[in-house]
Amino acid sequence: MDWVSIIPPLVAIFVVFWKKEVIMALLLAVLCAEALILTQGSNASAIMAPITSMERVIEVASSPGNTRILLFSVLVGALLAYIRDSGGVTAAVNWLTNKGVARSKRQVGSLTMLTGIVVFIESNLSVLTSGIFARGLFDRFKMSRARLAYIIDSTSAPVCILILLNGWGAFVLSLLDTYDLPGTSVSILWGTVPLNFYALITLAIVIYTIAKDKVHGPMAREELEQQKQETTVDTEPATKARFMILPLLTMVLSMVGFMLWTGNGVLAEGSGSKSVLYATVLATAVAYLLLIGHRRFTHHEAVNIGFKGMGELLPLVTIVLLSLTLGTSLKVLGTGEFVAGIVGEYLPVVLIVPMLFLAGGVMSFTTGSSWGTFAILIPIGVPLIQSLGLPPSLVVAAILGGGIFGDHCSPISDTSAVSSIAAGCDLLTHVRTQLPYALVAGGLTLAAYVVASILMIG
Repeated sequence: MDWVSIIPPLVAIFVVFWKKEVIMALLLAVLCAEALILTQGSNASAIMAPITSMERVIEVASSPGNTRILLFSVLVGALLAYIRDSGGVTAAVNWLTNKGVARSKRQVGSLTMLTGIVVFIESNLSVLTSGIFARGLFDRFKMSRARLAYIIDSTSAPVCILILLNGWGAFVLSLLDTYDLPGTSVSILWGTVPLNFYALITLAIVIYTIAKDKVHGPMAREELEQQKQETTVDTEPATKARFMILPLLTMVLSMVGFMLWTGNGVLAEGSGSKSVLYATVLATAVAYLLLIGHRRFTHHEAVNIGFKGMGELLPLVTIVLLSLTLGTSLKVLGTGEFVAGIVGEYLPVVLIVPMLFLAGGVMSFTTGSSWGTFAILIPIGVPLIQSLGLPPSLVVAAILGGGIFGDHCSPISDTSAVSSIAAGCDLLTHVRTQLPYALVAGGLTLAAYVVASILMIG
């Protein structure tokens, strides 16, 4: 596949920044990708692109893993609505404030980040739990939802790829296990932790913004707009904090149980997509039963609230669906393999690792998938380890960090969409405000890999 394979993601990114419309951008990108697939196939005509695009959507939606992601995204709307309309958010905010746990912006930011770190089992669960938990607190202290989306998004993936006792670690381990490497796959993977400079630098920047209570660029403007608002988003009168806390605890604890169950007793081998869906269903049921049991709402009122909450998230769920569809089309088109080709075989040895990081960032940015980036680049990076004697952990760390870097920058990433859902923030606002921070972390990381390559490779 040649350079035309990068046209669809470029179309999506161009339309996003031109028209500020994500759904239209993704639709056009999917149509463009399908047209290219048709014209490079047999004698099929590009005029059939709308038909094949619909079939691609159906193919994506028929995948069990993708269907679970979509169901999870819809059910989150009902869970959010139950927690919000119950008055549990206001009660939990009041309780935390009175206890002195959240009396300042720094404490609120720290609590949000800590929640994301504790829930390291699955990235979607991490952003969802910390996002729902912190919404009311951010509103109370007039901190923007864009800042919340940044904190949870820039905490979840870096933490998941550093702690590794989760589906992320199991996935990367399965990719490494197919190769004959100098050392065990487990030792190489754990060796990436101190060398995953992007994840470490990103977490350090998040800590800086919290400790100094300073934001910059577009984020600062969002904060200024938030300060001008006289009212908060959550206006429901306080009732019981348990209406918020019990569903969230149920979701987190049951996620651990479901990961163990689906992994036959091994946490890292559990299914993240199954577990997060089951946990969300259970948490939504608990929230519903609490409202009915305390006679806060009747059954019919609770059902209507749940469906109303689902409806509020349909635009973002559509974005998730189209992001998954575009990713599938780009895989058929070979976009990832083409982008990976920027790592040329004639590069100086000390530049191979930095270029792998850049390739991972570009690939993840254009495809919106960090895991897809891992799956493509690890088979490219491992042979370089074997043939050139490169440090295995350094190479793998650069690939993992590059995948997360591009994902943080991409407006077509499903992870960005889920973070926006959790924070209650507009997707484009989240991407626009997070981008400067991700670019700074990416630039520092690139420099760090150059230095590390000189020191470790010579």
